[in-house]
Amino acid sequence: MKLQGKIALVTGAGQGIGRGIAEVFAQEGADIVINDLCADERTEQVAETIRAMGRRVLVVKGDVSKRADVERVFDEAQKLGPVDILVNNAGIETIVPFLELTDQQWEDVTNVNLKSEWMCAQAFCKRAIQEGRKGAIINIGSIQAARVLPGRTHYAPSKLAIEALTRNISAEVGQQGIRVNCIHPGLIDTPMIRWVLESPDILPQVVAQISLGRPGLPHEIGQAAAFLASEEASYITGQSLYVDGGWVGK
Repeated sequence: MKLQGKIALVTGAGQGIGRGIAEVFAQEGADIVINDLCADERTEQVAETIRAMGRRVLVVKGDVSKRADVERVFDEAQKLGPVDILVNNAGIETIVPFLELTDQQWEDVTNVNLKSEWMCAQAFCKRAIQEGRKGAIINIGSIQAARVLPGRTHYAPSKLAIEALTRNISAEVGQQGIRVNCIHPGLIDTPMIRWVLESPDILPQVVAQISLGRPGLPHEIGQAAAFLASEEASYITGQSLYVDGGWVGK
């Protein structure tokens, strides 16, 4: 198990990609701090699945687009022990035509998708450096960092910016033993894109652009994240990996 003995904090882990990552990390030996906007039936289901694997798990409610919540989430995570791995997965998506996009809609999306990743990464790095510990950060972006889809003039920039965030953080904390990488998922079977998967008109058009000819699964993002978080990727930092079934390259 490549993450044996590690503690991982996964934001937005109540469903979808975050849940997939948390469960794969647990399978690989990590204890898990589940963060989500709500502590409810969804997060408890994830926690029960992880406990059934024999791993320790803690659910911490918090809005990671807010500084006070970020600090509290990391403080509460200490109940399991020092966090070794941070997965910045929390994200939201809305579809709004460019000419109709409001200031509030821009801020809502960029605050969660980009600002939260900066704040969580900063909180993680400050603690790790102060305690003299190494660590790994996995930032979750999106295929839309490279593909143009209508109505995402606010969403796509927030995801492309994560590449720059990843590179710059990695350059500043690499000497302290902290690696920072980014994963850009493609079309993944999650509640966020259920409307695409259930559309007989849209789904075939999207799948036709994917080399592997199918949507991905959350655990497939989890497997890539587990590799990047492990010592198997000890010389990899500042990189952005598209896990998209070949959508970008086709």
